[in-house]
Amino acid sequence: QVQLVESGGGLVQAGGSLRLSCAASGTIFSIDRMAWYRQASGMQRELVAVITNSGSTNYADSVKGRFTISRDYAKNMVYLQMNSLKTEDTAVYYCYCVAESKPRYTYQYWGQGTQVTISS
Repeated sequence: QVQLVESGGGLVQAGGSLRLSCAASGTIFSIDRMAWYRQASGMQRELVAVITNSGSTNYADSVKGRFTISRDYAKNMVYLQMNSLKTEDTAVYYCYCVAESKPRYTYQYWGQGTQVTISS
């Protein structure tokens, strides 16, 4: 099993920055892609950014140029640097990964979420 634990959420004013971190732990044979999703109140969960095992990244149009996803492969961590935050970025942010706990046993894993609130 793989556990994901997020940190770094909080309350910040519009225009400010936050950095989210997510640590993967447990029985990890390999991790493929890691990503950040978010879910605003009353809305569906949406992909914010993803980074593959090769380092390729992709972003939601709404965060391009403001958010940066990065990964520490040695530490099994993923980060989300969020700049120029807007009130519409307010949401619970979830860490996600696709990982093998042993060869050919591939599953999707989710963190518990961290609240990000942007005030005007």
